Amino acid sequence: MKPAKAALTGLLAIVAALAAGHLVAAFVGLSASPYLAVGNAAIDLTPSWLKDFAVTAFGTYDKAVLLTGMALVLAGIGIAAGLASRNSPTPGSVVAVVLGLVGIAAVLTRPDVGQLALLAPVASIAAGLWVFRRLHQQTEEDGSRRDFLVTAGLAVAAGVGGQLLGNRTDVEGSRRAIGDLTPKTKAPEVPVGADFVKDGTPSFITSGDDFYRIDTALSVPRIRAEEWALRVHGMVERPMVLTFEEIRNRDLVEETITLTCVSNEVGGPYISNANFVGIRIGDVLREAGVKAGADQLFSTSDDGFTAGSPLDHVLERGLIAIGMNGQPLPAEHGFPARLVVPGLYGYVSATKWVTDLNVTTFAKEQGYWIPRGWAARAPIKTMSRIDRPRRMGKVQGRTVVAGTAWAQPKGVAKVEVRADGGPWQEAQLGADVSDSTWRMWRIEMDLRPGSHTVECRATDKSGYTQDQARLDPVPDGATGWHSVTFTVE
Repeated sequence: MKPAKAALTGLLAIVAALAAGHLVAAFVGLSASPYLAVGNAAIDLTPSWLKDFAVTAFGTYDKAVLLTGMALVLAGIGIAAGLASRNSPTPGSVVAVVLGLVGIAAVLTRPDVGQLALLAPVASIAAGLWVFRRLHQQTEEDGSRRDFLVTAGLAVAAGVGGQLLGNRTDVEGSRRAIGDLTPKTKAPEVPVGADFVKDGTPSFITSGDDFYRIDTALSVPRIRAEEWALRVHGMVERPMVLTFEEIRNRDLVEETITLTCVSNEVGGPYISNANFVGIRIGDVLREAGVKAGADQLFSTSDDGFTAGSPLDHVLERGLIAIGMNGQPLPAEHGFPARLVVPGLYGYVSATKWVTDLNVTTFAKEQGYWIPRGWAARAPIKTMSRIDRPRRMGKVQGRTVVAGTAWAQPKGVAKVEVRADGGPWQEAQLGADVSDSTWRMWRIEMDLRPGSHTVECRATDKSGYTQDQARLDPVPDGATGWHSVTFTVE
């Protein structure tokens, strides 16, 4: 067999195997797709330092980078297997079986699929072997090229079909059927002057499209509200199961809450603010009757992600949210329901696609990130960020420095700015909406032409001023004063 044909044979076998597995997964659970299962396993097994690097380097594109990298590696393996099988199909067949076994092992680790999930990696093995051996037997006679093209077309069609069928759950139709969410208790109107957008800060309310998204889900769970339920159990007197309709028919409240990701570096973008609509977790848990000794609310997502929240904090401030900015939650932000707890980093509190609430203790259960080196309790730290001027940017005329500060749930009392290590100057604060939201700030500074460095620091309402020392996000959030160097012309 010629090298080009051998390489193409191996590549098409890989494509066919992945496509067949993805197609079968559309019927038994999309997470059973060997490609996605291996990707999820890779995320679970990746060391924390490497995950932190991926988030820092690629931001919200980290999952796309992972999937693209996996595709390139698999393509390389397929081509190498084909070249190694020029004289005998045995090497390529062995590679197909080994990759299939890896897929089976990955699927077995998934907590969000049933027993039928193994059909997907088994289909991958069968398809990969059949396509590889069939194409290997082809000669350079007439019809060989046609068979190659037919096989490639079938593989692509299977992959596309699997993706389309996997997305057949009409989540958007379910969202539309919910209609308007009218809370009994509305959030206060955002006052004029809550942000300084004209000076470079974000808008006070973040749109769903702009709201940051950091999670472990390679594929967004697709759950219809009509089929969703939330189980409340553990150390409670009266376990219960709540449907979406039951939650909606309760007294809904709307609260403006800023969420912050623990992965946020000093000056980072992973913070957003929205009006969330839902019911208070405290009301539900008091109805269930929390038993003495419980100190953790252990939440589980539809895709198997887990988080442990300090129970006293959740009882006081937590929401089971079903809406965001007047609409049902977007699918990528947790539809049908998620947890929102102001004052705690998201990895211990903001479980999306939540399906299970277990009242327990920190001694009994550990959330997903805790064995990976992160702190079990994660209160948000008092921080601030410069949004304008941009790093290494150029400013003409009088210098306006503007930014964002947050200290949920204590609230921001003051932001100070200094240039080139000089005296601190107090900035003008945007209107104070609540202690659970961020606060914008601005200041005008007279700076001579040339290069300058400005720093900022925030003080919360308890009187605490953010730490100067630079610390990485691990294990419980970054610290340090944000600084920006720019040029005044």
